[in-house]
Amino acid sequence: MKLYKNLVNSVAQTLQEIFIKNRYADKALEKVFKQNVQWGSRDRRFVAEAVYDIVRNFRLYATLAESEKNFWFITAVWLVLKNNEIPDWQEFQHVDIPFILTRKENLKANIPVYESYPDWLWDLGINELGIENWQKEALAMNRQADVFLRTNTLKLSVKQLADELKKLSIDTVEVESVKDALKLVKRENVFKTKPFLEGFFEVQDAGSQLISEFLNPSAADLVIDACAGAGGKTLHMACLMKNKGKIISMDVEGFKLDELKKRAKRAGIFNIETKVIEGDRTINGLTAKADKLLLDVPCSGLGVLKRNPDAKWKLNNELIERTKNIQQKIITDYSAMLKVNGTLVYSTCSVLPSENRHQVDRFLENNKNFEFVTEKMILPSLGYDGFYMALLKRIS
Repeated sequence: MKLYKNLVNSVAQTLQEIFIKNRYADKALEKVFKQNVQWGSRDRRFVAEAVYDIVRNFRLYATLAESEKNFWFITAVWLVLKNNEIPDWQEFQHVDIPFILTRKENLKANIPVYESYPDWLWDLGINELGIENWQKEALAMNRQADVFLRTNTLKLSVKQLADELKKLSIDTVEVESVKDALKLVKRENVFKTKPFLEGFFEVQDAGSQLISEFLNPSAADLVIDACAGAGGKTLHMACLMKNKGKIISMDVEGFKLDELKKRAKRAGIFNIETKVIEGDRTINGLTAKADKLLLDVPCSGLGVLKRNPDAKWKLNNELIERTKNIQQKIITDYSAMLKVNGTLVYSTCSVLPSENRHQVDRFLENNKNFEFVTEKMILPSLGYDGFYMALLKRIS
């Protein structure tokens, strides 16, 4: 496409928001789109795709640009590697295309740089998964994420949803082994479509959809989703429960639960009660109440780097260690809400065993009234985001 200086400048400015002002990529893009309401879909797509691809491959592009702060030149490197013709602009006068292409080839031997991972994170992945497994997953997480939809089966079937979207020239394919999921054949803005506004689907990764199925809630259950956030898994469980039974969706941030209420109304779901967690009092008030308990705990997010590539540059070892302490406190404290013979799912969107099975083993060692039942690991190399889930049972 023909390049316009204002679009390239917006890419560079958005990168500055992310790497200098420490904004999250989605928030930085939201800001630039609000400042440029006149842009069409093509302009917005160019800026968004450029920003996310540069963030995903920032270490490589910054190395080739020989700067981590000259975002115009880093954007120029991206243009070169995407085979765009470089305009005769003053900002690009020192772009040496043969040098960039040759050096990129030479960097293939330095995998952490070529695949754009911080050294500390690359070493951590090797220590936890082994070099072969980590490299496989790290490379998979550097691909752009597919877009998956979860059918609201309270309103229509997967096939009916596919037919409704087909009428809008939106092509989808069913997802093997994820019964309510559809994958978009190409990326589309589906949030303004009539099927979305009528509550026929939610955008939710296929791997994430497997967590609610893993808990296996029934229409007779009282289910607690104790780290519900904006409620993607809550809404899925409501569908699995046929809008019967009861789900108590909890979070420490009330604004996320407000968003859940809006989503539930659109979906026609009415078996959900929201509750803001206000310290131990909230948890103690629900002691031994739940038949099923979902603990989708805060984590490093290393399983969802496809979707949130800027996390690579915002994380550090200290933050991950603090998060592990939070995880153990949540499973220890919140498990008291489960009835005897009830089941609990501990889940994360991390690929690190230290956040996953190691946390479960530590909990079981200190809580003999629980037993391990089974576990499942969804790896990014399967094509979804990465998730871990463990099923535990309270036996006394």
